[in-house]
Amino acid sequence: MTRSPAAAGRTGGAADRAPAPEPGLWHNRDFLVFWLGETLSLLGSQVTALALPLTAIRAFGADDEQVGLLRFLQLAPYLLLALPIGVWSDRMRRRPLMIGANLARLLLVSLVPVLYWLHALDLGLLLVIACAVGTASVAYDVSWMSYVPVLVRSRAHYVEAGAKMSASSSGADVAGPGLAGLLVSALGAPVALVADACSYALSLLTLLLIRAPEPAPAPVARRHLGRELREGLGWVMGERVLRALALVGFCCNFSMVTVWTMFLLHAANDLHLSAAALGAVLATASLGGLAGALLSRRIIARFALGRVYATAQSALLLGPVLIAAAAGPRPVVLALYVVSFFTTYLGLGVAGVVIVSLRQSLTPQAMMGRMTAAFRTLLFGGGALGGLCAGLLAGRIGAAHALVVAAVASAAVVPALIASPVSRLKALPEAALPEADPAAPAQV
Repeated sequence: MTRSPAAAGRTGGAADRAPAPEPGLWHNRDFLVFWLGETLSLLGSQVTALALPLTAIRAFGADDEQVGLLRFLQLAPYLLLALPIGVWSDRMRRRPLMIGANLARLLLVSLVPVLYWLHALDLGLLLVIACAVGTASVAYDVSWMSYVPVLVRSRAHYVEAGAKMSASSSGADVAGPGLAGLLVSALGAPVALVADACSYALSLLTLLLIRAPEPAPAPVARRHLGRELREGLGWVMGERVLRALALVGFCCNFSMVTVWTMFLLHAANDLHLSAAALGAVLATASLGGLAGALLSRRIIARFALGRVYATAQSALLLGPVLIAAAAGPRPVVLALYVVSFFTTYLGLGVAGVVIVSLRQSLTPQAMMGRMTAAFRTLLFGGGALGGLCAGLLAGRIGAAHALVVAAVASAAVVPALIASPVSRLKALPEAALPEADPAAPAQV
């Protein structure tokens, strides 16, 4: 049966038309539900970030070294467990792992106020709980970044997804410290952790509401933990852009956690800032991160990707120099602290979108968990070591002098950043194809 010329013409005209553009993520229900839950969880985590060390300082009289140890134990699980958990996450669906991790964090964080009310909490137990929360956070963090492409589905929306997630992180940085300061002032540091427990409960609920099917990983003939660990590290270290992102990221996280911990010690012990005042300083400064996240898509669309990355990371690394230069009346010193953190968070807000988009674009889905785990090991490992060094150095020479040392060390990374291959990129590289994945195991 032949078609009429008119029908053929209508068919050909429809085929010649360009396909309709895919709707943005504002029309993706499951991503929006996940985004809401992650935003609430990040907000609650900001309360914990301030309340845990203040609990150690004010309830148990912890010294600088002990606060540095607390910060180290919160992040140390990333050094030891991120890679094996990343291998595990590539063997299973990510959503159940994230649900279990959030349930564990909900129970662990709830223990602090309960034990405090029962007069059964001490500094040693607080350190153990901090480390256990960090372990659960490893399982969640390794999984969520690998899970987002399942919800987004289109590589064209990776930058949009990264910008939205970065905006949530930056928004939590803005609102979280102020909220934490008010809660700690009103309720006391241990009891304020109830807010974080509630945020994990809400995040857990949003994960349960997601309807998008997550495909099961392809079955493989044999599994070998050591080989898969090497493949994950090899994928990151063997790809020059990913390798540069990881090494510079290690330095950036070391700098940020070191400076943040030293500032907390300096503000609490030397400047004698109240919890509310400390939260207000950090919240005001964190507006830079929110601005960076909100502007990132426009900046990336207008300028070369590598130039955006180099400029943003330079701002992050050079921001602490303003702290080192802080002198004069107390209001001037506090203003310089705010400007310093504002600059750092502004750089982080923009750079984070670039980094996540590059990582997702260059890594096939089968390798995503191990890639994320390798990055988490280096990035949070840098943060863990930064927290430990901050406490040790502040204990030896004082937090104010330690801040100067940290600022100089942070600025020294900028030349390596400028020479990085990432800084020369014009746009996102082509996506990695599954068949090009050297680490894909033999299929059954």
